[in-house]
Amino acid sequence: MSVRQAHDDTTGAKKIVGLKNCLGFRKLPFVAENLEKIRELLMLEASAVERAAGRLKAADADNAVRLLVGCAGKVVVLGVGKSGVIAQKIAQTMTSTGTVAIYLHPSDALHGSLGVVTSGDVIIALSNSGETDEIIAILPALKARKVPIISIVGNLASTLARESDVALDASVDREACPL
Repeated sequence: MSVRQAHDDTTGAKKIVGLKNCLGFRKLPFVAENLEKIRELLMLEASAVERAAGRLKAADADNAVRLLVGCAGKVVVLGVGKSGVIAQKIAQTMTSTGTVAIYLHPSDALHGSLGVVTSGDVIIALSNSGETDEIIAILPALKARKVPIISIVGNLASTLARESDVALDASVDREACPL
């Protein structure tokens, strides 16, 4: 059975993917018919990366790098939701390059796991709004531990950006996906 036939015949498609209760498979668009949409999405993302590079201030980049290079402890990366998924990836990538790094979910930090953060650590906090309740709630405890905070935010006027030692601009003009 061809991919096109599988697309047109949900029974065949279900056999190919091995799912018995595959709902909505027929609604999955055939990729060849959406090539232009895929190209537009890639161009949108490339443009967003180019604008982000243009917004990056040398002093902020330098300060963030100095904090990370001078980190005597570990890098603790925070985020909730999609920012949390990205935070996990950042921590994993840092670990794979030899940097001691962990992901800490801010909700877990609020319920006892904040003890993992010690002096000598550096925090990287990700939040599009910069107002994520769980992150804002742990800022006083992080400040009390005197750990430097690097934030990556979509709003430089936010609480998180203002409370950070370094705030990096991750704002976008338009989301590629409305979800």
